[in-house]
Amino acid sequence: MSEFRGKVCVITGAGSGIGRALALNLAGQGAKLALSDMNSTGLAETVRQVEALGADVKSDHLDVTQREAVLAYADAVVAHFGKVHQVYNNAGIAFHGEVERSEFKDIERVMDVDFWGVVNGTKAFLPHVIASGDGHIVNISSLFGLLSIPGQSAYNAAKFAVRGFTESLRQEMLIAKHPVKVTCVHPGGIKTAIARNATMPDGDDQVTFAQFFDKHLARTTPEDAAKTIVNGVRKGKARVLIGADAKFLDAWVRIVGPSYQRVVATVTARVLPKSK
Repeated sequence: MSEFRGKVCVITGAGSGIGRALALNLAGQGAKLALSDMNSTGLAETVRQVEALGADVKSDHLDVTQREAVLAYADAVVAHFGKVHQVYNNAGIAFHGEVERSEFKDIERVMDVDFWGVVNGTKAFLPHVIASGDGHIVNISSLFGLLSIPGQSAYNAAKFAVRGFTESLRQEMLIAKHPVKVTCVHPGGIKTAIARNATMPDGDDQVTFAQFFDKHLARTTPEDAAKTIVNGVRKGKARVLIGADAKFLDAWVRIVGPSYQRVVATVTARVLPKSK
């Protein structure tokens, strides 16, 4: 019998990509699902697919940057299902732009969604996950929470912050002896729409950048990513790396140390689309 059967699993950003793939994977294992997204159309399609698998689903339009709304959402999910076992803080956005040319609002928006969205989801659901007696918090960082690259300063900052927040939370749960496992996920290039939906400074060629990402960097399917995440959750792993790129680059950075930055800068200058 699946360890996920009957478990109440919350997934943010469930309208596409990894979020949808997680919903389908968990639905196939008998989990009950609380799904949310800003994209109502995408969310409705995810709900249609998981209901076809027989899943018990609650779906809601949710902006993870709105703290009071997330707190109210957590209470609503518990009122609906009675408890919450697992939370997958997956919602995220991307922005590509150098610090020199980025506006404060661009950086703030990425931090609000990619970092504060994770904090809001964690804080809102943590008491309920503890009360379940068999809980798990899963926060989605990135390969760019392990190393930095030019043009991704805002995204790097948010994903490094998710990593630090999540690793500290795991230690706190161990110290307190709460029945809660904590996992930080670091996907490499995943075949999702995140690059196509990324914002950029005025004048930059977003289409060219997205095409470059899709052709050269996106190697892992969302379905494979979801399978890796769920296996990591099943095993109670502290860290889950997704894709050969994430595994290789994580090891490389550990070996070469800060000197990786000069190598990455040199390679990036040669291969990435240039800003105008």
